Amino acid sequence: MSSTGADHHTPTALVVGASRGLGQAMAAEFYDRGWSVIGTVRDTTSRTPLHDLADRSDGRVSVEHLDINEPGHLAPLYERLAHRRLDVLFVNAGTTNNEQTPIGAVPASDFVQVMITNALSPMRVIEALENLVSPTGLIGAMSSGQGSITNNTTAGREVYRGSKAALNMFMRSFAARQADTRRAFVLLAPGWIRTALGGPDAPFTVEESVPLLVDLLLSRLGTPGLAYLDRSGRTVPW
Repeated sequence: MSSTGADHHTPTALVVGASRGLGQAMAAEFYDRGWSVIGTVRDTTSRTPLHDLADRSDGRVSVEHLDINEPGHLAPLYERLAHRRLDVLFVNAGTTNNEQTPIGAVPASDFVQVMITNALSPMRVIEALENLVSPTGLIGAMSSGQGSITNNTTAGREVYRGSKAALNMFMRSFAARQADTRRAFVLLAPGWIRTALGGPDAPFTVEESVPLLVDLLLSRLGTPGLAYLDRSGRTVPW
């Protein structure tokens, strides 16, 4: 989509989880490409790089409050955005714990925390806000290559892996329910990136990764159906 159509529509992206890291960088990348951007932050008491971007955006970037693990936040957000048409809705969420603990030894509370944040809450957001998305728009979520059951030959990060595999399954069900629509659905596996979640030893930087990820999302606009893609646009096996 472009901002130069006959209706002079400036495309709009909602990036959920945009206060820092990949989410904030994706919001900035959409903005740099001429889009209007709505980014959400969980903490309303702290200033973030997204706020700085909004301040210099001449009104093209706005900040909304959303804790994805608080279902009560979703209806008010929908009402605040009801006058907007979204071309892209992308949910960026991720947490981890017990990275080297075999799954049977993971405390139930830790398991629930990761599964809710990485799998259930992103789908709640998508289902609550889907009607804001254009019939030809895109709905996506940040998955991981570690969510691939086929590619899991090393174990490790078992709760995280399971949560991303669950997200993939839930998104596949959601897309199947919309099989007769023209919308695109995307699960991104961005690779190991130097963020707060990825850590300092990751081989890829945010700066080199985010343009590739946004390219992928934009390349899928107008292509109905679900794709699970890595940073190079290759299909990741389920």
